[in-house]
Parts: sequence; C-alpha cells; structure tokens
Amino acid sequence: MAALAAGALTLADWAKRMAPDGSIETRIAEILSQQNEILEDAVFMEGNLPTGHRATIRTGLPAVYWRSINQGVPGSKSTTAQVDESCGMLEAYSRVDSKLMELNGNAAAFRMSEDSAFMEAMNQEQAWALFYANPNPAVSGGDPRQYLGFNGRYSAIAAGTGNQTNILSAGGSTANQQTSVWLVCWGENSVFCPFPKGSKAGLNYEDDGLLTVYDGAGNPYKAYQAHYAWDNGLCVKDWRYVVRICNLDTSTFAALSGGQAVGSSTNYATQLIHLMLRAIDRIPSFANVRPAFYMNRSVYSLLRRQAMEKSTYALALESGADQFGTVQHWASFEGIPLRKVDAISNLEAVIS
Repeated sequence: MAALAAGALTLADWAKRMAPDGSIETRIAEILSQQNEILEDAVFMEGNLPTGHRATIRTGLPAVYWRSINQGVPGSKSTTAQVDESCGMLEAYSRVDSKLMELNGNAAAFRMSEDSAFMEAMNQEQAWALFYANPNPAVSGGDPRQYLGFNGRYSAIAAGTGNQTNILSAGGSTANQQTSVWLVCWGENSVFCPFPKGSKAGLNYEDDGLLTVYDGAGNPYKAYQAHYAWDNGLCVKDWRYVVRICNLDTSTFAALSGGQAVGSSTNYATQLIHLMLRAIDRIPSFANVRPAFYMNRSVYSLLRRQAMEKSTYALALESGADQFGTVQHWASFEGIPLRKVDAISNLEAVIS
C-alpha cells in the first residue's frame, strides 16, 4: 500500500501546519485524534468552494476503434460530471462566570476542565456525522444544516442504486438491531473531508476573554467566553473506495461464548472475516490510499479475541507509534488496521 501524496493531510498534520508555534489548536487536535480513531486516518483537504467542494468525476471513457489501412477513425471523448459536496458548520460557546473562576483558585485549570467537555462533545458529534449525518429533512433525524455521511450514501442493496456492489450483507434481520463495518480508503482522489475554502481544518478554538453576557432574564454579568467551531464535510469522490458490511445482527452476537454465536452453530467472527475479505477485493487499488476498517467496540472485541488465537484468519495484533510518537497497539486484518468508532450504532435498520 503506497504512501499518500504530500498534500493528503490528517487532522494532526493540518493542526501542526496551521499552528507551528504549538498554540492551543495543536493541543486540541491531539486530544481529538486520541479519542476518535477515525480522525487519525481521515484526509482533510481545503475545498474549492466557500461552502464545500466541487468534485469532478469521470462518468464515461472515450470510444476506441480498430483501424484499417487507408481508413480513418471517428473522434471520441470521455465524459465527466460535477458534484457539489457541502460542509456543515458545528459551533458552540462556553461561558464561565468570572466570580466562579476567581473562587476556584486555579482559573486556567478550571476553565480547561470545562473546555475539554466541549471538545469531547464536538468530537463525538463529528464522529457521528461522518457516518449518520443527512441533510435530507425527509429522512428520520435529517437536518439540512448537516452534510451527507457514509450511511446515507450506502443505504440500499437493491439493483440500480449504483454502488450496491459495495454493500455486503451479513444476513441480519432483527429490526433496528444491526451494525456495520466500514472499509474506507482515504485519499485525494477517493475519499476525503473537505473544509471550506479559506478556512481552517479541524476544531478551531477562540478565547473571547472576559465579556459582559446576559442570563435568561436579560440581566448582565461578567463571564469568560470561548468559541468552538468545526466546519467539515465528506466527499466520496470515487464510491468504489468505500465498502459497507451491513446487517451484522447485534441480537445474535451480543453475548458470545467461545467465539460461537449464541443459539447458532455458525461462527459469527468467521463469517465476518469472509465478508471483510470480499470487501478488500472490492477496492480497485490500494495505491495512494490509506485504508482502514471502522467498527464499534462490540465488533472490535469480537475480532480482537480472534486475533489472540493462533488461526488462519489473517488477523494480527500490531504496535507502533502514532503521529505524536505515542506507542499504540491495534488489531489488523491483512495489514489493514481495525479502528474503534463508538459512534457506529448497534441499532441500525436492516439494509435491503
């Protein structure tokens, strides 16, 4: 698997580039990437629109011809289409009463403890949005202020949906008790997270200082205010570089005994591994992309347990330093890391 081009940056890379003096933006990015593993892999790119990114996609190849002597061939051309991907604006304000800060005795530490809660909330919301955000108000939970996540793009196996070949069903049928495993290959020409043209990548923090603010009754008081903003989107430029393994029935593998699915003779982990092999074979090429499998803790624990056993499953436990120099341990499958994402639900609907 070849390395990504120099322009394909992770959130930590962007944080270091935007704040080379070690200001608070870098610290925030580190906290986020440690708590949300998908941000360690995602490629962040500045969009070419003030509201997101316009991607040009090849939709047809030119015609080619067999030629005879003294006979010409007709001209031909390829066809392209443009798709606009919008970004969502996630924001929050933290206000701490100045008197409370003074009573605490350690104002900086007290305020940071409050700030960290906002950081975690922003982190969890963006992790959720990457999978489940949907700007269509007709969809349950849809919000036109959101961008479109993976779930809304890979939501039907029925013929004619275009990307149905990259949606693999594990056969689960219990309503609203399913989960998914995602293989995502990040790259500049495959899948990336755009942020608006001229803006900054990742969570931006601004200390507004001591301000006069107002309570619910309109009465003023002094408070220290901080502003958090994260403009982000998702661009699947080439749908072939994402594979969804859906319909993993959590009612079946919620309680496991010896690797066997409860009430069944089928080894659920083995079935999932076979589907992961099929997912890998759906990817056109692993050159110039950063692949990873994403799953919640329930599925990760199932596969990690299999990796602990000597088997032919191609699962392995590996270790190495992340971009911050911290040694980490993770499971991998055929060299592709397995990442935990708590935002991936165990209560998904059956995909058909």
